[in-house]
Amino acid sequence: MTSADALRVIVADDEAVIRMGLTAMLYTLKHKVVATARTGEEAIEKVKQFNPDLLLLDIKMPVMDGLAAARILTEEAPLPIVMLTALSQQPLVEQAVAALVMGYLVKPIDERKLGPTIDLAVARYREMQAKAQEADQLKQRLAGRALIDQAKQRLMQQGLTENEAYHRLQAAARRRQISLADVARRILANRGPS
Repeated sequence: MTSADALRVIVADDEAVIRMGLTAMLYTLKHKVVATARTGEEAIEKVKQFNPDLLLLDIKMPVMDGLAAARILTEEAPLPIVMLTALSQQPLVEQAVAALVMGYLVKPIDERKLGPTIDLAVARYREMQAKAQEADQLKQRLAGRALIDQAKQRLMQQGLTENEAYHRLQAAARRRQISLADVARRILANRGPS
């Protein structure tokens, strides 16, 4: 999905007129509002129910404010979030950043700023997700490398050279059609390389 694609959006604000205005603006921007919410708790429920591409979330709402909802969603159902507020106070901006919010708009919302802010929030979120995935893959590769080194050491204790131990791991991986890390796990579990 590119930034020009229609997004499925949830609008969370305790004021009906704001929800209606944002819905109209999003429609003009070719996005689809799949649900609205009046509280932070309701926003969390709707995000889990509808799995939207974006959440527009007011900071000041009854029951649970937007910052608390954003922190919960970051853990339980991550998605790009743009915070909406009537206040542009630095402490609120800092709290929004800490909650991994991807954008911040001060009310009244200017339709000319809404589109670029949404595009930027979605792009930042995708970049963050890509970096997290890269970090996870690197962590898995490093863990696999550590297993392979441990298995080589175990084979070297049986009198093989490091080169011979590595070739034995490679041969077992080809024969069984599994990864070197899986062969290493078998060796370390005392099941042998075969």
